[in-house]
Amino acid sequence: MGETNVRLPVTGMTCANCAANIERNVKKLPGVKDANVNFASEEASVTIDPEAVQVDDLIERIEGAGFGVAKTRVELPVTGMTCANCAANIERALNRKVPGVVNASVNFATERASVEYLPSMTDLDEIIAAVEKAGYGAVRPREEEIEDAEAAARRAEIQDQTRKFLAGVLFAAPLFFLSMGRDFGLLGAWSHAPWVNWLFWALATPVQFYTGWDYYTGGWKSLRNGSANMDVLVAMGSSVAYFYSLALLVYPPLGEHVYFETSAVIITLIKLGKMLEARTKGRTGGAIRKLMGLRPKTATVVRDGRETQVPIERIQVGDVILVRPGESVPVDGEVREGASSVDESMLTGEPLPVDKGPGDEITGGTINKAGLLKFRATRVGRDTALARIIRMVREAQGSKAPIQALADRVAAVFVPGVIGIALVTFAIWWIVGEAFVPSMIRLVAVLVIACPCALGLATPTAIMAGMGKGAERGILFKSSEALETAAGLDTIVLDKTGTLTRGEPAVVDVVGTGSLTDEDEVLRLAATVERGSEHPLGKAVVREASKRGIDPAEPEDFLASSGAGVRARVEGKRVSVGRPEWIEESGTDLSGLGPRIQALQGQGKTVMVLTADGEAAGLVAVADTLKPESRQAVEELHDLGLRVAMLTGDNEQTARAIAQEAGIDEIAANVRPEDKSSRVQAFQEEGRKVGMVGDGINDAPALARADVGLAIGTGTDVAIETGGVILASGDLTGVPRALNLSRSTMRTIRQNLFWAFAYNVALIPIAAGVLNPFESLPLLLRQLHPILAALAMAVSSITVVSNSLRLYRARV
Repeated sequence: MGETNVRLPVTGMTCANCAANIERNVKKLPGVKDANVNFASEEASVTIDPEAVQVDDLIERIEGAGFGVAKTRVELPVTGMTCANCAANIERALNRKVPGVVNASVNFATERASVEYLPSMTDLDEIIAAVEKAGYGAVRPREEEIEDAEAAARRAEIQDQTRKFLAGVLFAAPLFFLSMGRDFGLLGAWSHAPWVNWLFWALATPVQFYTGWDYYTGGWKSLRNGSANMDVLVAMGSSVAYFYSLALLVYPPLGEHVYFETSAVIITLIKLGKMLEARTKGRTGGAIRKLMGLRPKTATVVRDGRETQVPIERIQVGDVILVRPGESVPVDGEVREGASSVDESMLTGEPLPVDKGPGDEITGGTINKAGLLKFRATRVGRDTALARIIRMVREAQGSKAPIQALADRVAAVFVPGVIGIALVTFAIWWIVGEAFVPSMIRLVAVLVIACPCALGLATPTAIMAGMGKGAERGILFKSSEALETAAGLDTIVLDKTGTLTRGEPAVVDVVGTGSLTDEDEVLRLAATVERGSEHPLGKAVVREASKRGIDPAEPEDFLASSGAGVRARVEGKRVSVGRPEWIEESGTDLSGLGPRIQALQGQGKTVMVLTADGEAAGLVAVADTLKPESRQAVEELHDLGLRVAMLTGDNEQTARAIAQEAGIDEIAANVRPEDKSSRVQAFQEEGRKVGMVGDGINDAPALARADVGLAIGTGTDVAIETGGVILASGDLTGVPRALNLSRSTMRTIRQNLFWAFAYNVALIPIAAGVLNPFESLPLLLRQLHPILAALAMAVSSITVVSNSLRLYRARV
């Protein structure tokens, strides 16, 4: 039975405990295999059995827990309906047959379908296709008519936080200054009149129940779900000060000093923190938004010989598309006409444009820099490389790194623990002889200063920023676990062919012997004979001749001996090119060339002998050459403190030559493809943490066996490569960049967790009076204690998020 991953944008979370509540509730549903809720990205990633549970059930469970799910709504004009049954048929087709459609209703009178759907699971093309498959027509709405509900929900949250914060400032600021002015004797006798306390109450109440209403509703939702979150702490702390002051107002004999300013300023400062946190947190997802912004809205399609501007959603596989200089490529395709250079930095992270011509693949989201290109669309919509990269990065950012388990365990008991500490603090100080008011102030300070948000944000914000930075540089981590594990690797195993080397043979030496001393003439004769050959070595000889501007002659009487060599008549001479053993078997004496042949073979090169009329005339040496960046990549891996090993099917002599040239520490030669996995396992059994680097197809078992598989990908293959990390550029220097980014991200996570824990470990005792720097101050200044606690709480989360954002400036 298959599994489906569903991504739901969640609204209404205020701290990591909210995410834990949603996870707990969703996992209770039959058919839910796993659920991860990311507080930083505000997304729920749920793996379900679609036979046992539907998306509607997930949404209902999340909304039942007191949170929301952002859905996109679209209005579609529908054609072809003749009665109310037609409308019912379309509703059934959309609700039952399109995964991701949350609700569809069709109005026969207005001939419109109103559809709510999850963009992460379906799109407008699938919805329209379902309507058409049911036998009706659907008119695609204009782009601006489609509501981006997720983005709208995030904007609405920031606007709501801002509006409530400004309301808090409007009432709390005059309340605070009036209260402080009265307490310090700056306002005269009138400020002590009874009516002034009623003025304070009038100013504090809008803050308490408008600006602070979210904390009451959030706290109630949390308690209803069997746990306690940050909202409970804030609601309790501010309510103690507010309702104590209200009691004094109603019954003056209880005391004289009211603390309305304390509750109002606490709520306003914490609301400031949440507002800034929401704004700052949104920047951690900047890489995804940047990728999504790369696709143009429209494209120029050639249909029936005419150029037509069409929305990108209407492009179909097989369409011929024109891309002019400076325009973005709308979808993936294959170039039919024209030549240009294309900026592929969004895919590979490499700044240099890549030349494109007929037959070359072109990727949606890249930018045409120079000439006019005409290409045929091969992948559109959700199948394009860019769409798959966005999905992959989103899913990876939403996954949980193992290190986050510690923060989750602490957050689960954090709020109940803080409430207990606050009550014990109040009881101890009251029992030891303090008055009620100072004891209450300490209780409020403990409740307000504790911050589970910083703990909840420490890991996911760094993961989002690190993966976003990687996506910008062509480094794609498939999961948070791969990102974390990569930081602890101590050995990198490299596949040779196609990873360290170019993966195709090239001529590296041409030697003239006997009467034929001109290298170019040796190459011309060899290329002439090899013109008829399909062997990779023969093709390498022909390519080298073409590169040097040498024109081969036309061979006659061509004959190939499988795997050994070729012979032909060239300009009246009998010319042969082949392995030394084959040449000797044909009667040519090579004893004089033996030392030279052995020397070339000792360097890992394949040697071919050229003969003319039965006499040795030259040598051509061919090798699979190192990529230009391979040695630099190995040096950078050494600089990171890693050992580098190479796996190859070549013989020991050839392997050692390549390893020496690249600077590799150890080799495993004569390794068949099916044995690579066991070689990786052997390294692991020595206690090493192994990263395997390969092409992602032939090396799939070894990539899967390694602690982290790093797949070298190029072009549009990037989203289907095997491995935990994908290096889209195909450049081996991406390996040290990926490991460096992984280490930087884990270092940031550890810093975040340290500061989040240290903040609470240090400040809760201060708030409780165990280590109280305010104790020597007069009582009037000591009552600022809860306000400063609220300010500290607001700052803690912003500090953690800002530290994570520094990853975008990291040198990778």
